[in-house]
Amino acid sequence: MARYTGPQTKIARKFGEAIFGEDKAFEKRNYPPGQHGMAKRRGKKSEYAIQLMEKQKAKYTYGILEKQFRNLYKKAAAASGVTGEIILQLCEARLDNVVYRMGVAPSRRAARQIVGHRHITVNGEIVNVPSYHLKPGDKVAVREKSKSVEAINSSLANASRVYEWITWNNDTKEGTFVTVPQRLQIPENIKEQLIVELYNK
Repeated sequence: MARYTGPQTKIARKFGEAIFGEDKAFEKRNYPPGQHGMAKRRGKKSEYAIQLMEKQKAKYTYGILEKQFRNLYKKAAAASGVTGEIILQLCEARLDNVVYRMGVAPSRRAARQIVGHRHITVNGEIVNVPSYHLKPGDKVAVREKSKSVEAINSSLANASRVYEWITWNNDTKEGTFVTVPQRLQIPENIKEQLIVELYNK
């Protein structure tokens, strides 16, 4: 499988920020990986290099491969509105991302696994496709047989973040994707306009 499964801290260090969430290893070594990581880098990055880094950061953050990401861009470009913002909205509406946002999983990588292992239902039907696109009003829940899974309960017990565009009921282990989030509501530090400029070259 082509998806990246290597060390997450190494990738976070590459971008200079903890893109996968809280990371103690990153805090200790928040400089680029490699034997020259702490040395001063020569030269200035080109415009293309900056745009490419931003696209790679978005791909790693949401766990999306190049072909999928390009398809998201095409879909966003064809829609009416700000293309960069729509790209992020499409990423946020993915089932694995919403499962992560609801606190069912501690990371998007874990959320992808939980969805793939058939622990999640959408509107009462089991969905095991992490990239499934949710629509406003869709009900996302932990499958009845999976409500006792320790990993899920542990993650829910430690979840503290609340997002305006989703609701979650810890008692029933069910939530709703209320609406597509606006750019200001998306906490990810991604300069989406640079991604659009890169694809427009």
